[in-house]
Amino acid sequence: MKGIVSQSVKDVLQSLVDDGLVQADKIGSSNFFWSFPSQHGVLVQARLDKVKETRETHQTQISELKSAISTAKAERIDSDARSSALKTLTELKQEISTLEAELNAYGDSNPTKVEEMKRAAFLAKEASYRWTDNYGMLLGYFTRQTGVGIEDLRQYLGIGEDYEDLD
Repeated sequence: MKGIVSQSVKDVLQSLVDDGLVQADKIGSSNFFWSFPSQHGVLVQARLDKVKETRETHQTQISELKSAISTAKAERIDSDARSSALKTLTELKQEISTLEAELNAYGDSNPTKVEEMKRAAFLAKEASYRWTDNYGMLLGYFTRQTGVGIEDLRQYLGIGEDYEDLD
């Protein structure tokens, strides 16, 4: 009567139900919608309690980790052997990064890349044999079924004279 489209009311109610602000239930052939002010407060309080609980568990985990770190630091006594081992470790890491940079500089000569290329070439060769076999079988089957000549069929399919069977 006042220019409100009933579909827009349904859409607004459905969005409120989806957001959890309004409850809906179907009783018989009627749909009932309701919202209690305290219900939203209960949902917010439950969410707050859950967040507080997870915060407490995270706080205990943080304190446990800090104590574990302090005990680990206490166990690591700075000695000449440890400092020399750390120095050796940093030197070896630097050497590894230098060697990897050198290996990347060679690019295509990298043994792993060469193996990958050999594998790809082998797979491509196998696929070409498989597809030429499929083509030959299909061509033979079609010519036996229809009685059309192979040259006519190749011309129709646009397969040139330079086609080479890999068998």
